[in-house]
Amino acid sequence: MLKRWFGAERQAARTRKQLDAAIERLQSADAAQRLPALAALVRWLRPRRLRDTAVARERLQVLVECVRSDAAARAAIRNALLWLVTDTQPLRLLSDSGILSGQGFVGGLWRRFVHGLLPDELDPAQLRDAVNLLFARRDDYVWVEAIADADWVGFLDALDLGAAGREHGRRLPFQILEALQVVSYRIAALGLEPELVRNHPAIERYESPFLTQNVEMRQFIDEHQTAIADKRDPALDDKHLLVLLGQCEQIIGKVRKQAAQTGASVSLTVLLARLNQNIGRLKLLLQLLERRPVHELNELRVRFFKQVVRAENTRHSVSELWQQNVELLATRITDNASKTGEHYVTTTRAEYWGMLRSAAGAGCIVPAMAMIKVALSAESHSPLAGAVLYSLNYGLGFVLIYLLHFTIATKQPAMTASYLASTLSAAQNRKERIAIGADLVVRTLRSQFIAIIGNVLPAFLLPVAIAYAILLNTGRHYLEPETARYLLVEQHPLQSLAWLHAGVAGVCLFLAGLISGYFDNKAVYNRIPQRMLQLRWLRRLLGQARAERFAVYVENNLGALAGNFFFGCMLGSAGTIGFILGLPLDIRHITFSTSYFGYAMVALDWQLARSMVAMVAIGVAGIGVINLLVSFSLALFVALRAQRVPVSDRRELMLEVARRALRRPQDLMWPPRDPAPEEEEKSESADEAAGGKTPAAG
Repeated sequence: MLKRWFGAERQAARTRKQLDAAIERLQSADAAQRLPALAALVRWLRPRRLRDTAVARERLQVLVECVRSDAAARAAIRNALLWLVTDTQPLRLLSDSGILSGQGFVGGLWRRFVHGLLPDELDPAQLRDAVNLLFARRDDYVWVEAIADADWVGFLDALDLGAAGREHGRRLPFQILEALQVVSYRIAALGLEPELVRNHPAIERYESPFLTQNVEMRQFIDEHQTAIADKRDPALDDKHLLVLLGQCEQIIGKVRKQAAQTGASVSLTVLLARLNQNIGRLKLLLQLLERRPVHELNELRVRFFKQVVRAENTRHSVSELWQQNVELLATRITDNASKTGEHYVTTTRAEYWGMLRSAAGAGCIVPAMAMIKVALSAESHSPLAGAVLYSLNYGLGFVLIYLLHFTIATKQPAMTASYLASTLSAAQNRKERIAIGADLVVRTLRSQFIAIIGNVLPAFLLPVAIAYAILLNTGRHYLEPETARYLLVEQHPLQSLAWLHAGVAGVCLFLAGLISGYFDNKAVYNRIPQRMLQLRWLRRLLGQARAERFAVYVENNLGALAGNFFFGCMLGSAGTIGFILGLPLDIRHITFSTSYFGYAMVALDWQLARSMVAMVAIGVAGIGVINLLVSFSLALFVALRAQRVPVSDRRELMLEVARRALRRPQDLMWPPRDPAPEEEEKSESADEAAGGKTPAAG
């Protein structure tokens, strides 16, 4: 105990000695050495290991105590910070830092790659570059954000920036006004973009608040510049400006709501995100310009400081670029995928049995697709020809399943995850969000359970019947024993990469869900049905009435048709892509694996070791679990990012689902006969939150 106490004392003394050295360096630094001296103070605050954020908090508290007790240290740090803000050019930092650029994904990726090889030159005369020199590590924002806002505000309060700031910072208001002008012009330009005008034509018919705010901003800036020069209070406040900015935000909200119905392009999604960010920055700059108590100003400064450090640390990050684009793309796609997901969730027993019949129908078609796949594999083809033939077999088969209103169980998760996320985001509060989400998860699990049963039973029994029918009619087995053994080994969890390939199939299922949302969005946003009705040859071929019905069908089903077909293409070409790349890449899908299991067992006259049968059965079951788990996890991740559902809600949601499963485990497999009034109300609330009553599966 004494050894530990003395060790802590020595560490505290060493830390204080390093702080005194950093402050002494600041006190003796001239203008050219102030930035390196400030960087040394930041290095003292920075913990050696990223996860030791408590160290950074403790050191900031030590610094606050030093500043409060030592007037010389307080003056040195205060003067250095005021010099940094007033003697460098802050325009780029105030107007650009943390604002999404209009650069595309490929261009941004290339720029980050070039920066990794040859970093940009940093100019200490620019405040934005000075921040990069001070917080030079790419993960500095982690410990900066880990320190509570109150602690940073306490540090600024201790520096007593009030009187000193008025003496040294007479340039800062002019610089904020300059930044206000830049951001205001940017908002006006973005408000004139054709994508926005197309989705909100009233901007052209009436006076646009995006333009009006710029006119008001110029008057506001002129008055404040004159007031600062005359050393008087400005006669014009920002109330009218805030009203106009509120009108801009209302238009953005209307366009977002309309885009959920009529689709959106990636450029529109980026445009709305940039507008929101610039309006938020304009409001923050207006708040920084207001006369208010120093403590309130320090709270705003801390909030802006954390935004800037994170933005500058991640400005050249490939992962940050990827996350931004995933969120933008997901926002565009998953709204439409969530509508499709309603059809994969059952509530009543009638819908439950309807799902079983729908899944059983798909389970009767898959064995035929499996037979075609075996027949194609028996013939020699070039890799490209094989990929095309397999893809057509799978793709056209899945399209046929959809046209007959049948259901493939493994396609449920990619759709229902988007539906779940949109439901959670629409809830009024956290308690309601968790309750509605848990109810929807239970209904989804129950629906997936019966869909898998409906798929698997016919997919096994029908191949057995077909194989025996072929044997009775021809006197020969459909499969040769070597082929049958090969098919069984391919499903074995230890003798093959079956479960890895099941994960690949899960990724394909997830991508199929995104493709469905993409094409649903494309159909309504590009007005494909309306454009089809302009085709004279189509009207002559089908007649006006049938052409209109066909156009409506395309609008409502293009995404599902495309998703099913491209899912089949991915399954059919995965093995060929693996062959070309020299990778062990292939797919395993539970329904096809079950069919192969049935064909192979008959071909071997059921003469197989029990251990082998058990392992293959385990392998097939594992394939199904991995198919569902991978596709659902990926789809839910993207959907949650798109709908901006708080990450903290996920754990509580899973706990609530577990509590319900322990309380009524039968609900995971069997729907209650007569839902309790409160459960029925929650179910209806979930459907209304997601945009409508959930129809029976089809």
